[in-house]
Amino acid sequence: MGKSYKSLLVWQKAHELVCQIYVATKSFPKDEMYGITSQLRRAAVSVATNIVEGSARQSKNELRQFINISLGSLAETEYLLELCLNLKYFDENEYNRMESIRAELGAMLWQFHKNL
Repeated sequence: MGKSYKSLLVWQKAHELVCQIYVATKSFPKDEMYGITSQLRRAAVSVATNIVEGSARQSKNELRQFINISLGSLAETEYLLELCLNLKYFDENEYNRMESIRAELGAMLWQFHKNL
């Protein structure tokens, strides 16, 4: 809606989460390439890309709809991060780092949604 998505702090945080998840999933078992690895990456990317797509729309209602989709994808990401921890695909420190980013992003997304 006139402003580049790159200037949105909420997008910057979403992009940070995507990058962290891509790094963390590089070491996942190869037999998970089309399973949890792909699903976690797609869920995180969906958060960021829906912010991008919504910000390119012409109305606040459309933007709100895409932010709702981002929130759903972020919830999916939250579960998948926990699952990966339980399966010991990454250690507690990696999980805590990504979960901290995810939680901060969640708060930012909700605030962004409320302000629309």
